[in-house]
Amino acid sequence: MAVLTRRLARIWRHRWLDASDVHRVLPIAALERLKQRVAASERRHGGEVRICIEAGLPMSYLWRDAPARERAIMLFGKLRVWDTADNNGVLIYLLMAEHAIEIVADRGIDALVESDEWAAMTQRMAQTFREGRFEDGLTQALEEVSALLVASFPLAQGERSPNELPDAPVVLI
Repeated sequence: MAVLTRRLARIWRHRWLDASDVHRVLPIAALERLKQRVAASERRHGGEVRICIEAGLPMSYLWRDAPARERAIMLFGKLRVWDTADNNGVLIYLLMAEHAIEIVADRGIDALVESDEWAAMTQRMAQTFREGRFEDGLTQALEEVSALLVASFPLAQGERSPNELPDAPVVLI
């Protein structure tokens, strides 16, 4: 019975939130600023960064009691973050219903970064989110990911990044 109660509570939490909840903490102007920050970041390195914010998981994930990480990995593929020339795409995923944060990195950058570093990054983001500063938390994560990409995939003097993926954050409801 406890498992059923827990599962129903999780379903309720995910179905309760919608796009208005996302836009309450990340209004359109904040999403536009994040888009500009992603574009500025990608002018400094050869990698690609996507930000994805989701209010709640789809029912198919909730029925299976799937974790946020599984959804982030699926979105990594669906948003084509894996499909970069140098395998250096990074997805920053925020699941509002569970306050879950996932960073999914393609093999080109993931091989160069220790898992502890990714975990520390998500912990710093979580702290900022707990303070209710969602734009700041995503900006901080973007800056940290950008620093890793600049160090690992720097652009040569005068070289331009091909910008293989859209810069705008994706909001899923």
